[in-house]
Amino acid sequence: MSLWINRIDTHIIPINFQYHAPKTLEEALKLLAEYGDEAKILSGGTDLLVKMKQRLIEPRHIISLRNLTELRGIKPVEGGIYIGAATKLREIERSKLIAERLPLLHEAVRAIGSIQIRNMGTIGGNLCNASPAADSAVALMALGAELHAQSLEGERIIPVEEFFKGPGVTALKPVELLTAIYVPYPPDGFGWDFRKIGRTSLDIATVNAAAILTLHGGLIDLCRIALGAVAPTPVRAVRAEEHLRGRKPTPELIQEASELVVEDISPITDVRGTAEYRVEASKTLVRDALTTSIKRMGGESG
Repeated sequence: MSLWINRIDTHIIPINFQYHAPKTLEEALKLLAEYGDEAKILSGGTDLLVKMKQRLIEPRHIISLRNLTELRGIKPVEGGIYIGAATKLREIERSKLIAERLPLLHEAVRAIGSIQIRNMGTIGGNLCNASPAADSAVALMALGAELHAQSLEGERIIPVEEFFKGPGVTALKPVELLTAIYVPYPPDGFGWDFRKIGRTSLDIATVNAAAILTLHGGLIDLCRIALGAVAPTPVRAVRAEEHLRGRKPTPELIQEASELVVEDISPITDVRGTAEYRVEASKTLVRDALTTSIKRMGGESG
């Protein structure tokens, strides 16, 4: 099979590759074991096809997941929700279960691109693209999700914050396939928020942030904050989290914590914003996300 590429100089150059459409997960894993680095997975295709057209990648083999229905769907399991890696983003957005039990993930998925992109794109593809700005990644990081990877040797469970190794690079081995995401239910009475700054409402984030909190005896207990587009990978704001735990939520404390996010980020300047802007935006987003999270719990910060 060939994918024809229009270059600026109007020459048309084909990229030749072999297309595979396995009918079972085992067949897909056998193909990955055989072709390894020469193969790319086609799930939604919103990122892969663009990269191929730009000649950023030239895979020899394309392995489509279109027939693998076992990789699609949303189902409640003990303690959380299991999402197939090939589940469309739009399906997650429209899921009442996700909206009710994982509103942070629901809000983040709604922020990804356009409806057309969400109709095509999958949650697994969004994660495996390993963009530092991925909206789903920061939400899943704040939620403490686990990613399930399969190979012919068996299953491996990867904490989401260990999954991203750099822009476009994940912890997946060439013979592994991301099959599912497990998201634990947050504790009862949790507060949450997702924030994003982009040049337009449909654009990739210039900065994004997600937070989830709980209170115990009027003091902050669980506290997880994640940021995107401010480092080579999505990151946890560990210093800010440590500053908040075990303390009474006040506007002063929230401001102090938001200032500490600079210790866990290393933003760059690019077409979407300067490093300096991203630093200030990170502080603002974290402050606002924490404030909203506490208000959702009926806390005091305001």
